[in-house]
Amino acid sequence: QVQLQESGPGLVKPSQTLSLTCTVSGGSITTIYSYWTWIRQPPGKGLEWMGAIDYSGSTYYNPSLKSRTSISRDTFKNQFTLRLSSVTPEDTAVYYCAHGASMATYDFWGQGTQVTVSS
Repeated sequence: QVQLQESGPGLVKPSQTLSLTCTVSGGSITTIYSYWTWIRQPPGKGLEWMGAIDYSGSTYYNPSLKSRTSISRDTFKNQFTLRLSSVTPEDTAVYYCAHGASMATYDFWGQGTQVTVSS
């Protein structure tokens, strides 16, 4: 069974870059037809798909966040990383990484990590 674990700072200052890493175990991020996704949930709001990286390393981004978002991977460490630049308090959310056989379905999730943007 695939397991995912998010890691990164819980507090980021406005205008800085948020960086989160998802460490994967029980499966490889290069497994064919696997999609590795970042999703967030601001307080009191619904889930927001941020972007994904697939088994080949191709990346996909939410158009509303594309100018500030970068997703990369380290195949040796079996990790993928989210970077969100120029953060504001509106980026405060619980951030999740997830796996799916497509970008629209998710079968395994990390536990989520709270990120607060505040000075």
